[in-house]
Amino acid sequence: MKRIALLGSTGSIGTQALDVIRAQGFGVTALAANRSIGLLERQAREWNPAVVCIYQKDLYKELKTRLADLPIKVVAGMEGLCEAAAAPGADITLNAVVGMIGLEPTLAAIGAKKDIALANKETLVTGGELVMQAAAENGVKLLPVDSEHSAIFQSLEGNSPKQVKSILLTASGGPFYGRAREQLRKVTVEDALKHPNWSMGAKITVDSATLMNKGLELIEAVRLFGVRPEDIQVVVHRESVLHSAVEYADHSVIAQLGVPDMRLPIQYALTWPDRLDCPVKRLSLTDYGTLTFSQPDEETFVCLKACKEAIRRGGLYPTMVNGANEAAVALFLDGKIAFTDIGDLVAKALKLEAEQAVTLGGIMDADRRARAFVLEQSGCGRK
Repeated sequence: MKRIALLGSTGSIGTQALDVIRAQGFGVTALAANRSIGLLERQAREWNPAVVCIYQKDLYKELKTRLADLPIKVVAGMEGLCEAAAAPGADITLNAVVGMIGLEPTLAAIGAKKDIALANKETLVTGGELVMQAAAENGVKLLPVDSEHSAIFQSLEGNSPKQVKSILLTASGGPFYGRAREQLRKVTVEDALKHPNWSMGAKITVDSATLMNKGLELIEAVRLFGVRPEDIQVVVHRESVLHSAVEYADHSVIAQLGVPDMRLPIQYALTWPDRLDCPVKRLSLTDYGTLTFSQPDEETFVCLKACKEAIRRGGLYPTMVNGANEAAVALFLDGKIAFTDIGDLVAKALKLEAEQAVTLGGIMDADRRARAFVLEQSGCGRK
């Protein structure tokens, strides 16, 4: 029986991962969540893992009290998150936390020689060089969970990377596809959280609306698959059926298709190289009838353009745009800035100096400076 260490267990990816784990009869050796203490307790009682982590330290005592009748070690904070990620007995660590906090536990799991099912794209955006090097040194497999990267991974199987001509990275376009910049100035948080195809957490849904999510995925694809940024073409595909594709030297294009349900790529990461029956709806192309494709509007959705420039420059620039975005999205969700301010602040973050060597300390410093810059530029950091 395969056993999973699951980080971000109470979020959208985490709860869907537990659907898959339940359906396949797998076990859970560790659970970790940010602050959803009630759901985390229910999960702990169902799965009886060895370790449970609550990231917000102020909730540690309450969780420990709630689980006092169970033989479960309760931990908290970043140290606890890393302990859960590297939990003994886990065959694979699924990292589904949101944001920069995913980097250190990914490195901890790799150091413990755990294979990684990676749904935390910020891990590779900010620390891609460190993570890929550590994975190679420890003989660890990195299995993508994002539907697009899973599709690319599947489309590459059985073929030589030397024969790849380009990668086609699909994007749904989010809820504001086709709108001009002026139309986006007054959109509300509620508007931004209405994704047409996917059910996701608030931060990633806003990222999809700004196309920042696609920019982060482009950077992630560069890291995962060893291609140049210019070898990746972003294609808007509103139906979210063709999840991404690979073009080869002979101009053949191989793609992976399926209904827009994250349980499919989650399961493939957990069961690779095997394909098992999955608790998702089967795809009927005739039900869709037509699939559409178009180019993204990078002048309106400037986050994508900023991410392309960040990975072109390299160094710590990807960390800068990611940190700026995380801070800006938090301000937007709190009603403190406009939707269009997110992209403007991310683009401005490229003016910061970020060419130094990529180390864990450098990454943390660049992230801190980017967040401080956003607070200063938005006026939200002034007393």
